[in-house]
Amino acid sequence: MGWWRGRRLFAAPRATVAALACSLGAVALLGAGCGASDHPNEPRPQPPTRISVAVSEDAVTVQPPRIAVGPEPTQQIPQNQHAGQPPIKSDAPLNVVFVAANLTDVDSHLEIHGSKSLSSEPLYANAGVTMQAVLPSGVYRVSAAGVPGAKPAKLVVGPYRTSSQNDLLLP
Repeated sequence: MGWWRGRRLFAAPRATVAALACSLGAVALLGAGCGASDHPNEPRPQPPTRISVAVSEDAVTVQPPRIAVGPEPTQQIPQNQHAGQPPIKSDAPLNVVFVAANLTDVDSHLEIHGSKSLSSEPLYANAGVTMQAVLPSGVYRVSAAGVPGAKPAKLVVGPYRTSSQNDLLLP
């Protein structure tokens, strides 16, 4: 009987130590699984959308007349032509680059009126100008100041935004 009594004295602390080690290991594994809720791989912003504007004697032409209303029909880089563009759920304004050409003999300014009003640098006769703007969703009127006969064009900016994470070779 003395042999079992000595064996039990040493067995009980070993079982306690083993149970304690297992529970500490489980707590350490659970603690290691918790990460930051904010991830550095947030969706990349959409590259600027290009709008072509032509100012003639009788009208201002905007191409395309509707932007950010759905997935873009073409992407900037051919390697990704069959890859879908992941949408961004955001109310952020859209970064737009206007490339305007003045086809008249009169100096002008490109003007954009809507929920935000903007004016470009001088748009000289038979020359071009580039203007970058950040536009919230809405309907805009694009006109040429100084060309009285030019009918303004309508530009619609929708709420759809895409991530550029699938586009290669972007800065």
